[in-house]
Amino acid sequence: MLTWLEQNCGKTYGNFIGGEWTASEGGTVPIYHAARRSQVLGYFPNSTEADVNRAVEAAHAAFPAWAATPAPERTAILMKFADLLERDQEELAYRLSAEQGKTLSEARGEVLRAARETRFAAGEALRIAGDTLPGERGRTSIRTLRQPIGVVAAIAPWNFPVITPVRKISPALAYGCTVVFKPATATPWATVRLMELYAKAGVPAGVVNLVIGSGSKIGDALVSHPLVAGISFTGSTAQGLRIQRLAAGRLARTQLELGGKNPAVVLDYADLEHAARQIVSAAFTCSGQRCTAISRVIVLRERAEALKESLLAEIAKIKVGPAWDPEATMGPLINQAQMDAVLEYIRIGKEEGARLLTGGEVLRDGIYAEGCYVTPALFDRVTPEMRIAREEIFGPVLCVLEAEDAEDALRMANDTDYGLAAAVFTDRLADAEDFAGRLRSGMVHINHGTASAVHAPFGGVKMSGYGPYSIGRSNLEFFTEMKVVYVQY
Repeated sequence: MLTWLEQNCGKTYGNFIGGEWTASEGGTVPIYHAARRSQVLGYFPNSTEADVNRAVEAAHAAFPAWAATPAPERTAILMKFADLLERDQEELAYRLSAEQGKTLSEARGEVLRAARETRFAAGEALRIAGDTLPGERGRTSIRTLRQPIGVVAAIAPWNFPVITPVRKISPALAYGCTVVFKPATATPWATVRLMELYAKAGVPAGVVNLVIGSGSKIGDALVSHPLVAGISFTGSTAQGLRIQRLAAGRLARTQLELGGKNPAVVLDYADLEHAARQIVSAAFTCSGQRCTAISRVIVLRERAEALKESLLAEIAKIKVGPAWDPEATMGPLINQAQMDAVLEYIRIGKEEGARLLTGGEVLRDGIYAEGCYVTPALFDRVTPEMRIAREEIFGPVLCVLEAEDAEDALRMANDTDYGLAAAVFTDRLADAEDFAGRLRSGMVHINHGTASAVHAPFGGVKMSGYGPYSIGRSNLEFFTEMKVVYVQY
């Protein structure tokens, strides 16, 4: 990995608009290696509103022909793109790990997940079905059609630089939409390669466009553009609310995947070691920097000590290190600002009276000198009103809360503004079904961590999401609109 980076770092990149790479009038900004902050990965556009306008107009011009492209052709192109993702898995993993910080094993898994989700999306192009209804009068019939909505603005965060773009772009193409994609300013490098692969797979010019730049500079221009029919956004709840307000002003549709404060509820589950493995994996994958990370463990009081022992044993197995360390199982935080935010929450937790059982230390020596490394932290003596139990930390911090009984545990789990994912560990089928029904969460996982499937709808309720869920069949509701056709003969 290090050799490849030395050979490929430092290049200057442009936006991808209308099938061509173009420079921005706003110039470029450097992006640095997350684990080697002195190494410039590349120079990327600091785009302007003019760049956004060109990209949207290119997508708008390409839309009629792409929407009319037969579904089997769109399917074949996406299948080829999935093959190219697998072919270039290693290069994409290098780029992804360097700009975001996650381990190579996580990065490789992310690329393969993107290929699998693309193949599912490709199949959906062949399943855009409607209904046929009887007419009210003789010699009449009624049918419903699904048609692509037009230009989609896709906006992604920095924690999953491959899967999140693909999760938005591939379904859009399957359903016949065109796309203007804006990556996070911290992680545009892998996205550049994705654009090249979509083009190589046969996506026509203008169907997929890339504009790189800060949200504060070009975000409003993209979301508010009159030719943009829908906005698919993944990111913070605060930013999602802002996008929703802008979109509502012109009735543009939205698909918002926002924050989470996800609980793992441990009831009368016998295999606490298994529960701990699942919880720790879900809590500290991507260094805890993901919306579906488990951040609260709610356990029955009589099981709390035994579970904490199992959690501590699992956390002790985590090896923090840079992506090129084959033994590393958790990488650095993406940058200094994110580390400062996590450390502030650790300070707040202590100040509120929670007990730090392990972790929360900054690693600075040797290979850790140029990255933002924080060891995974576990708090107990946490109460529901504490900030570390209520606010999304987006880092490697896990809290243990103790409940008197199952009803108390359910109350704690639901006592949050968020409702993305939840896990429940129990040996009682009745409790599993009860919690699955009464948890106010978009996704509930029984006896395993918060890992989603490539074909199942993904989304949240309350302040965790708005609009149709992504990934699965529910994407049809976002990327297409219904038309009703009446025929008299």
